[in-house]
Amino acid sequence: MAKTRTIIVGTGGMARHHLQSMLQQTRTTEIVGLVEISEESQSATRAFFMEQGVACPPFFSSIKKLVKAQGTPDAAFIVTPHKYHFKQARYCLRQGIDVLLEKPMVLNAKEAKNLIKIRDESGCLLVVAFPGSLSPAVQKAKTLLKEGKIGNITAVSAHVHQNWKPFTINTWRQDPEISGGGFLFDTGSHMINTVVDLIDEDVSEVSAILSNSGTPVEINSSVSGRFKNGVIFSLSGAGDSIHCTSQISIFGDKGVLQTGIWGEKLTFINERHPFNSAYKKITYPKSLGVWQQFLKVRAGKIPNPCPPEVGLRFAKLMDMIRKSAENGKTIRAR
Repeated sequence: MAKTRTIIVGTGGMARHHLQSMLQQTRTTEIVGLVEISEESQSATRAFFMEQGVACPPFFSSIKKLVKAQGTPDAAFIVTPHKYHFKQARYCLRQGIDVLLEKPMVLNAKEAKNLIKIRDESGCLLVVAFPGSLSPAVQKAKTLLKEGKIGNITAVSAHVHQNWKPFTINTWRQDPEISGGGFLFDTGSHMINTVVDLIDEDVSEVSAILSNSGTPVEINSSVSGRFKNGVIFSLSGAGDSIHCTSQISIFGDKGVLQTGIWGEKLTFINERHPFNSAYKKITYPKSLGVWQQFLKVRAGKIPNPCPPEVGLRFAKLMDMIRKSAENGKTIRAR
């Protein structure tokens, strides 16, 4: 099979994280160019490639200049600050380039709807790089839920905590104009997306409390609501804490399924297990991460687990959360 000629748009710390696994997939992947305007990030990326013993691809200041110099690549992995996702994905799709787009997909539901329209017009592939939706663990969990593994789903509870506030001081992540939000919109977006993806329903009502904790963006959050199928949920984000840990518990009338917001684990317990017994691990296939899953989708080996429609569902819920926090009221879907 021919290698996928891809470009990386944005080469900050998250891009280098993804590159760790992409460089393990050289049989299927050829990185032909990088788009980055920050000299500091360029320097760090060159050092990264040198450490890996791999020649660093050439840098360009824009996707347009890269395409003009090299021609149209097969795919683009966009890993830039949130504000730029929509315009960069739009450009790539209109150039006939398949796109893997870092989370959150866009800033709001309006942008999400527009991007879906552009995807449809282009006929190209668009996958949102939510590790949860793309993880074998969450895909397995969705199958088990549909099969009735825990009976009727009654409620969902999720939390994530991280030392996000001190880690992001004086960075674009605490600039609302560029980031579009704080901890809940950044790390917390994994929690929101995975919960919504697992239940596979739109939300009917939401109540939210957000605290900026002395910063320009939200740091701590408490969100509760109800899906249209009646399942209630609660989400807790603590961005001024320690480490980075998460859990999602899906409660049913015959058992409980637990996973993480990135799909990093999967466990189960049912009514046959004795009280206070340990959760049982459920096995699932290993994965090299979002890029490997993107290539499987692109090759037609699996359906797209995280299309822009998933990004739209997340964006709609995030818009409702913001409105509830601003108004101090429960927001109901129209």
